[in-house]
Amino acid sequence: MEFQKVLLEVGKELRAHEVKALAFLCMDLLSRNPTRVETAGDLFSCLADKDYLSPEKPELLTELLLTIQRCRLVRELRLPDQPSTSISPYRKLLYSLSEEITNEELKDMKFLLDKIISRRKRDENVTTLEVFLEMEHMDLISNTNLNTLETILKSVCPMLNEKINQFKAQQVPHSCLIAQETGRQRSASFSAPNQDDQSLARTRSLTTSSMNSSSTSVDFPDAGDECEGLSHPLGHLSLRTSDSALLKGTSSSLEKLPSHDIKTSPETMPPQITTTNTEGLGTYSMTGEKRGICLIVNNNDFTGSSVYLTERIGTKLDEESLQRVFEWLGFDIRLYRDCSGEKMLSILKQLSSTDHSQMDCLVCCVLSHGLEGSVYGVDGQTVELRQLTNPFDGINCPSLVKKPKLFFIQACQGRSEQKPVCIEEDSPHFSLCCNDDFRASIPAHADFIMAMATVPSFVSFRERKNGTWFIQSLCQNLVQMVPRGCDLVSLLTKVNEDVSKKSDSTGEKKQMPQLTFSLRKKVIFPVPKAVPPNLTH
Repeated sequence: MEFQKVLLEVGKELRAHEVKALAFLCMDLLSRNPTRVETAGDLFSCLADKDYLSPEKPELLTELLLTIQRCRLVRELRLPDQPSTSISPYRKLLYSLSEEITNEELKDMKFLLDKIISRRKRDENVTTLEVFLEMEHMDLISNTNLNTLETILKSVCPMLNEKINQFKAQQVPHSCLIAQETGRQRSASFSAPNQDDQSLARTRSLTTSSMNSSSTSVDFPDAGDECEGLSHPLGHLSLRTSDSALLKGTSSSLEKLPSHDIKTSPETMPPQITTTNTEGLGTYSMTGEKRGICLIVNNNDFTGSSVYLTERIGTKLDEESLQRVFEWLGFDIRLYRDCSGEKMLSILKQLSSTDHSQMDCLVCCVLSHGLEGSVYGVDGQTVELRQLTNPFDGINCPSLVKKPKLFFIQACQGRSEQKPVCIEEDSPHFSLCCNDDFRASIPAHADFIMAMATVPSFVSFRERKNGTWFIQSLCQNLVQMVPRGCDLVSLLTKVNEDVSKKSDSTGEKKQMPQLTFSLRKKVIFPVPKAVPPNLTH
């Protein structure tokens, strides 16, 4: 009750524009549009619900008040002298710039943005922070790309670019330290950099599951068990990857991620710094009220199938891992089990008709048997990969235009087994893309990514006790690499590498995943505040 009184007093003292400023500063913590926060009480309640603010954790309130220069309140209310380090330096930078920009300079900024942002956002009542927010929504600025803002400030108020230079100098490059599987269980500990002024490292201990089958029972597919194939469902850029060539010929620059067998404590780990030439490559906005929906279709029981298909023992572990990881990333999970082909199509159609305007992206995970270019429903009916993606293109799902649509397909694509030799299937295949323009003058099939468990014509493998090689590697790498700030394509390249190194107990059976995408920017998930899930099975 006493702390509630403190919050009430703070709310009474704050002016409306200060409340908006605090909401803007907390935007990354709450994944919420700050314009929707009306009162200080609303903001404090949201922070309390997310466990950022409580009688035991008042430091965030100190940090917020000090940031907006309300030091007197901190003293009078006897708040802790030491603030938290929860607010992103990027948010603090934008707030600091907004405080320095005069009304005349703001008018000049709006004038320079005349042909870019909407007229409503150029209204004289729109604040500097609201202009920054609109620029973020338009992907003009982000914590990794401030070029446009620097150009504008160079014309409006050049001295403010010094603040941006200081911000850049203080940023610590993200490290991508990845645990390699060695065929035995082990604890992988790593230090994840937090997004704060001190770049405070938080150590998180994760226990990863052993996925190599040197001492486990591997369920090798027969008669189409976990079969899938990729007949270029997106209709344009298709990339096949092997363990000897990873994503050659793409238009984007990919990070070559170092791999290490983590056996040391966080204190003794050498820092691994990854640098990539990504100048001019933007990042998809992840500032919506909701991260998005994660659809998981898990087909296991095929006893009613019109064709002979076995039970997919071990798929429950994949389902659990996906659910825990994507919940941790902030997604709303929609789980469906044992769906017929018709049911799968119905679910996809219903999901495509959902309003995704307040969401950042879409994730769709399908776990099933398959044939080349399709996946099976539990009734034996096949659903083409194109039928999975088409409901979400720019024409059929306009609320997802310019937003990434991420598909992860765990299913075989044939009956052949890959042998432990270098298969030259990595040359890029180009075909004419659909040129239907829709609103934003981008192709209707833009912004898709499809990550397949295997290349066309080949099987994928599932361990009865540990789940599938592909899904488990995907979940482990999401848990380990998202806190490092790695983009999704680089992360999936690492999944490809991990799976390519796995083999059965005889060393004769291999698996090579495949990545196909029509992304125009990098997909980087915000670092969740919560502790990562433990994926031990």
